[in-house]
Amino acid sequence: MQQEKVTFCRICEPFCGMIATVENDRLIGLRPDKDHPLSRGFACPKGMAYPAVQNDPDRVLHPLRKRPDGTFEQVSWHEATSEIARRVRHIRSRYGARSGAFYLGNPAALNYSNALWSLLFMRALGITHFFSAGSQDTNSRFVANHLLYGQIMQIPLPDIHHTEFLVLMGANPVVSHMSLCSVGRVAEELHAIENRGGRVVVIDPRRTETAREHQWLPILPDSDAWLLLSIINVLFAENLVDRARVAKIASGVESLRRLATPFPPEATAERTRIPAETVRGLARDLTQKRSAVYGRTGTCLGSAPTLVNFLMDAVNILAGNIDQRGGVVFGEPVLPLVQLDAYTDAFSSYVPAKTRIGAMPTVMGQEPAAFMAAEMTTPGPDQIRMLFVSAGNPVLSTPNGPELENALAGLDLMVSIDLYVTETNQHADFILPATAMYEREDLPVANGTFYLQPFVQATPAVVPPRGQARLEAEILQEIAEKAGVWPMPNPLVRLAAGVANLVHLPVTPRRVLDTLIRLGRGGDRFGLRRNGLTLDRLIANHPHGVMFADAVEVGRIRRVIRHRDKRIHLHHPEIRSEVQRLGQRREDPDFSLRLIGQREPRSENSWMHNVAALRAARAPHAARMHPEDVDDLGLTHLGPVRLVSASGHIELPVIATADISRGVVAVPHGWGHGGGSWKRANREPGANVNALASTNPADLDPLSGMSHLSGIRVRAERIDSVAPTGE
Repeated sequence: MQQEKVTFCRICEPFCGMIATVENDRLIGLRPDKDHPLSRGFACPKGMAYPAVQNDPDRVLHPLRKRPDGTFEQVSWHEATSEIARRVRHIRSRYGARSGAFYLGNPAALNYSNALWSLLFMRALGITHFFSAGSQDTNSRFVANHLLYGQIMQIPLPDIHHTEFLVLMGANPVVSHMSLCSVGRVAEELHAIENRGGRVVVIDPRRTETAREHQWLPILPDSDAWLLLSIINVLFAENLVDRARVAKIASGVESLRRLATPFPPEATAERTRIPAETVRGLARDLTQKRSAVYGRTGTCLGSAPTLVNFLMDAVNILAGNIDQRGGVVFGEPVLPLVQLDAYTDAFSSYVPAKTRIGAMPTVMGQEPAAFMAAEMTTPGPDQIRMLFVSAGNPVLSTPNGPELENALAGLDLMVSIDLYVTETNQHADFILPATAMYEREDLPVANGTFYLQPFVQATPAVVPPRGQARLEAEILQEIAEKAGVWPMPNPLVRLAAGVANLVHLPVTPRRVLDTLIRLGRGGDRFGLRRNGLTLDRLIANHPHGVMFADAVEVGRIRRVIRHRDKRIHLHHPEIRSEVQRLGQRREDPDFSLRLIGQREPRSENSWMHNVAALRAARAPHAARMHPEDVDDLGLTHLGPVRLVSASGHIELPVIATADISRGVVAVPHGWGHGGGSWKRANREPGANVNALASTNPADLDPLSGMSHLSGIRVRAERIDSVAPTGE
């Protein structure tokens, strides 16, 4: 008998509402939820195709243990967790607790129980080597927030529903559906800006899917800092800054003016390829309309990404658009996450010069993932001897995957929790089957601060776990208990434990979540507010979610700032140093092209390439280049090319397209499959573009430890054929 169940997608950040069709405990279909207040009946091809992941015959459904010959055998959960715990105890006894490491992949951020219990597991085992997808994605944005506002949790969001002028830098929301900003039906919302007389400008080296629908302003890759400094220069030079107004909320304004003085648009035009008058027009328009500047991966992955994100906010501040309706605003999470962070610094921790390799900062406790291999192979105290990986494939998603693969072979223990055998965990000693997203109860906890409209939705599990798959939190807790290190102190868990003890129940992720809901906006305060929200009431009475307001409030800047003086800090010696470092860049004639990434509508990082329906309607994995560059280099459309950087090389076809600037190469990330259980992905492996990225500390962002993945200098070489990879 078929049933329909209300739920939501957790592939990316809009969390689009879905209706799941279930038959005999099997997910057989998904369609968009027309009653979802944010997505309103929209879902992308990836979300619609998820039943193919759920029911994939290549999924790992039982615990696997590696045999001496390198193959895997199926074992019981008891065998797996007991042996892992025994080996954990041995390694901790021999090398110390700091010999452990944990890598948390991108999907874990959209899975509250995995994210929370992974942090508890690390704390319980004393693991200090914490790596995540953040140093290939978001950490530079977070460090800029730390410098400006004294906290990481609440970042400025473009008020898309009310703005009159939106500038998108290095962002392609028509494909990505926005990131660090949760907006439903974003493509329609961008057109709505123009329909009400506004304007959308896309600054990008490539005419992206978003740029095709709006005004495209091409820019040279990795030159965003020069552009932003020149806009700031114009704002001051033409007296467009309301200094009295800015002085009420910010310090260091004069310091910022001096910093931008050497960067008039005429001086930066050659660096950016954006004419001086165009820059002046941008600066003027940003002060004359309700405006917002927003950037994402393109501005987070260059050679100075913290500086770029800092300068983007500085432009919004100086133009009078910070904390303003139609400008950039700050989210209001329904759950009490901001209060929890203010009390514990659970999210907003930033420690400069901490890492063993490279003396890099840690961001939210995370070390640069680019250092994973070196931390495994460099002898000395705290050398990594054991590694846990959850929902991640760092061999394909971090710089220099071949170096990491070689390092994994030297570990004493590697444990992976995943849906598939991947290029990374094929090196593991144990692979443990995780639940897929429709097999678990969920709520977007970590993304609560990114909603433009205060909103909360919870979903029950739609189907039971396939095979012997288990919730990551359950797996980690069982290992820690058997290793003798659970429970452990944590303020949030202590709070939930106190509540659970009153009713003689164990602490679980569900009870922690219920506690947050009860203490949050509209929560029942444990019975003090009649008919207030609990997790059960949220699921039962509000299956499509609850929207508390049409927009977040403005005029809240002093509540958002966590610096003691309650002012935005625009002066920082480290920012000045980064501006000085811009002047040290030199062109290298051996590497005359600049490499950028490219989001694909039917791909999600490295983990959805086994879905045949998504692969059938897309071009092959290839390098996009301008037709004139293709001709000048003696290449041919769809012919082979070798891309070479100072760190490595890859081979793949080239696609000639006028939708990219000259001197630029665009290659989608997440490819290069060549191992594991996903047969379909291995038949069309593509190339791992991150093999061109460097793990040298000198090539990382010194303020955030971000990998340099956009604007990498490369050259293109003509070859006769692409070397075979994959199966």
